[in-house]
Amino acid sequence: MNKPVLLDGAVGTTLWQLADAAGVKRVPVWKYNLENPELVVELHTRYAQAGVQMTLANTFGANRQLVSLSSGYKAEDVVRAGVKLAHKALDGTGIKLLCACGPLKDFMEPYGDLEEEEVHDIYTELIGTAYEEGVDGVMVQTFLDLNTMLVACKVAAEYKLPLYATMTFEKTGKTLMGDSVEKVARALEEAGACAVGMNCSLGPVMALPIIEEFRKCTALPLVFKPNAGLPISATNGTTAAPYTAEMFLEEVKPALDFVSYIGGCCNCDFEYVKVLKAELDRRG
Repeated sequence: MNKPVLLDGAVGTTLWQLADAAGVKRVPVWKYNLENPELVVELHTRYAQAGVQMTLANTFGANRQLVSLSSGYKAEDVVRAGVKLAHKALDGTGIKLLCACGPLKDFMEPYGDLEEEEVHDIYTELIGTAYEEGVDGVMVQTFLDLNTMLVACKVAAEYKLPLYATMTFEKTGKTLMGDSVEKVARALEEAGACAVGMNCSLGPVMALPIIEEFRKCTALPLVFKPNAGLPISATNGTTAAPYTAEMFLEEVKPALDFVSYIGGCCNCDFEYVKVLKAELDRRG
């Protein structure tokens, strides 16, 4: 098997790190596309320098629901800016850029009040705008509800964009809604995903059995982006990830033998990517 494609680490928590260093207030990170674009360019530039081969635009939460909740901006303008800023940083690098597409603040029927048509419209605005600006695919990620996720997948398929789909799982090995890995894998295969897997929610120790279960349930390439764990607060007000980059690497090493895409989620920054790249380079 070829060695995994190196993905980025977290977008959100890493942007907050950059904001802290620049003395900029922490806000929903999609706002930085319009209010502090230099932070977004720095994010992509430093991930490129760390060695990523595929990275996410800062569009994860840039949907109409979340944007209208805390601003007067238009989601379309936020997405357009996010993709443009990524292109500015990545131009000439050959790094593939994916539209990051995350969940909504409300659930779709039968778990909530959102109707499928409305959900489809929201994701069409997000993914369609990214498509117009030029992306190499869509990463539908961090979903709790498979039904809503499948609508986003359907929109990506309508634009004929390569679809990478990762879901979050509980310690039980099932989603928040009680769906098994097998059910998720089967549904995402049918939705046309070119690669599937898990991201967020769990650190590498608890995440590893889940990605191993995916291996049993599907022949599709696997995507693995676990967290570096929830932040630990110190008495001086600072926070740190429970997994250092080196600890994170040791825990994800078993997955490097069978996943096709490897990266990190919350609290995994440039250093985590550099450590992953060094290991992948060592393996040839």
